[in-house]
Amino acid sequence: MSFTEENTDNTELFEHHRIVADAGQGALRIDKFLFNRLDNTSRTRIKNAAIAGNIVVNDQTVKPNYKVRPGDVIKVLLAHPPRETDLLPEEIPLDIIYEDDSLLIVNKEPGMVVHPGVGNYSGTLVNGLMYYLRELPLFRSGEMRPGLVHRIDKNTSGLLVIAKTEYALNNLGRQFFDHTSGRKYTAIVWGNPGEKGTITGNIGRNPKNRKIMHVFPDGSEGKPALTHFRLIEDLSYVTVIECELETGRTHQIRAHMNFINHPLFNDPEYGGDKILRGTTFTKYQQFIKNCFNILPRQALHARYLSFDHPDTGRRMEFESDLPDDMQELIDKWRKYTSGRREEEI
Repeated sequence: MSFTEENTDNTELFEHHRIVADAGQGALRIDKFLFNRLDNTSRTRIKNAAIAGNIVVNDQTVKPNYKVRPGDVIKVLLAHPPRETDLLPEEIPLDIIYEDDSLLIVNKEPGMVVHPGVGNYSGTLVNGLMYYLRELPLFRSGEMRPGLVHRIDKNTSGLLVIAKTEYALNNLGRQFFDHTSGRKYTAIVWGNPGEKGTITGNIGRNPKNRKIMHVFPDGSEGKPALTHFRLIEDLSYVTVIECELETGRTHQIRAHMNFINHPLFNDPEYGGDKILRGTTFTKYQQFIKNCFNILPRQALHARYLSFDHPDTGRRMEFESDLPDDMQELIDKWRKYTSGRREEEI
């Protein structure tokens, strides 16, 4: 986890990270280790921090070539990268399914970016929240990601909890960090991975393509990740499954399902936008093309969310119906599957 160093002058310019290396951590240069663990941080930025004496391991400053060992306590002080542009509140329609004084639940539509980043400084969920919650101190703080406890990908639909106060943000953040919150997703994948199963394997940036994630089953890089899945409906060449997360790594479900050779349907980053199962008949090829047009994104929906309310401690549970595009795709596959079975009879 990371937190702001309170005893540093100009605290808003710096971020303090504290990381404890896992018991199974293999020998790895600290600049590469931190590059894999810290988002939006370049090797050059890490190297400069080490040269300045801002990387400390077990209370001793280290050089960029220091080899991380199991149990090492690593502390890093980095200057925040400058904000490229001011974030402006925007009156964007939000599908809010629950709200109280401490939090709200948003049902995010596919195609909406959650928080600002390179190339997306407007039209994001955060821009909409900054307008909707503009009277609250947390949303006038100048933070890049005010109120965000977790996130889902641009083209993934479904539920997000947003904190409205600093206390709620910290309380909910701890629940997600400790894995006491509950998250279940509905996905459509190529093939049939089985009735149920569990996928384990560290997830980190792909060494060949930093925009996507890679599974490191030997634990040599990345962060531990655990995904449970169970079958909901077999539709011949694709399957509807439920995925339950114990961890919340970037692209976790997408990377894990690809790792076991069952990528999400129409997931372009992980190879699901190709015909991976089925026949070579022209009619089938056209059917798949039509399916891709119905759902022009990865088939993933954050359906269920649970956590303890930060003020009352009461367990809160929320569910979201499948969006129209995923439901239409499932209906189309059901019709196709039914037709195939009639032909076989």
